[in-house]
Amino acid sequence: MEELLELKRFLLSGNISDALLLVEEMTEMSKDDKINKIYSFAKILLMHLIKQRAENRTTRSWDLSIKNSVREIQRTNQRRKAKGNYCEPSELRETIEEAYDIALDAAAGEAFEGKYESAELGVMVDRDRIIQEAIALVSGGDV
Repeated sequence: MEELLELKRFLLSGNISDALLLVEEMTEMSKDDKINKIYSFAKILLMHLIKQRAENRTTRSWDLSIKNSVREIQRTNQRRKAKGNYCEPSELRETIEEAYDIALDAAAGEAFEGKYESAELGVMVDRDRIIQEAIALVSGGDV
């Protein structure tokens, strides 16, 4: 809210260059917020994909969590009025890749009743394949 008031002051005083800088800063802040939300849902998505692959099974709860995470990522990434997405495919991939290690830690605490450490669980699954599956789902694959 503070930024909007500052923007108004800049515009009313005719300080267009500072107003434009502030608009750019606000745009970056908004995009960072979107990326943070996508990252949070990507952790949940990846955690359940890891558990599915490691245990070679699924549950209705995991399936629902995957479906909801994908929908939330898609919703968060969608520009409503301007159409398109906030994150380019490369940014989306990078965000999902960054979330993998935390998702693996979380999956280790749940898969096989927490029997394995993250590193042990990590060798049971194909990291690249799971990331690719997550990207495919978020990009419009079957949910």
